[in-house]
Amino acid sequence: MALRVRSRAWKPGETIPTLHTADGPDRSPSIEFAEVPDGVRSFALVFDDPDAPGGTWVHWIVYDLPGTTRELAEGMPRSEALPDGARQGRNSWSEIGYQGPSPPPGKPHRYILHLYALSRPIGAPPGLTAGDLEAAIRPLVVATASYTGTYGRPK
Repeated sequence: MALRVRSRAWKPGETIPTLHTADGPDRSPSIEFAEVPDGVRSFALVFDDPDAPGGTWVHWIVYDLPGTTRELAEGMPRSEALPDGARQGRNSWSEIGYQGPSPPPGKPHRYILHLYALSRPIGAPPGLTAGDLEAAIRPLVVATASYTGTYGRPK
């Protein structure tokens, strides 16, 4: 079996509820991990929009989640460190923590949760960017999984 990630907030490929967007309270969704391979000691998570006009737009970065993690609760705090010791990175707004979908009017965008199972924590301070995180985890990735939702605003 392969690593899996999902959110109870929406079904694969379906619309992300307003609760988790800039048009609503902008709360991070609950996220579940399953089928975790042996040897995983840490996780990293990136939530991004590959359809953004200027290129991929990052909405959330979390890393050094303990390898025993199987769920992130809805509404995670926008703090550098989480209660379990995980760290949050800087999104494309240069802010720490989750900021949900907020596409320009027009065709709905895809939003992808990328989960990385790692052989060890990276041990970096809070505030990594997506590029920093990618470089740090490259040699540590044991397995990956993704989960997609959509969100759009009418013209």
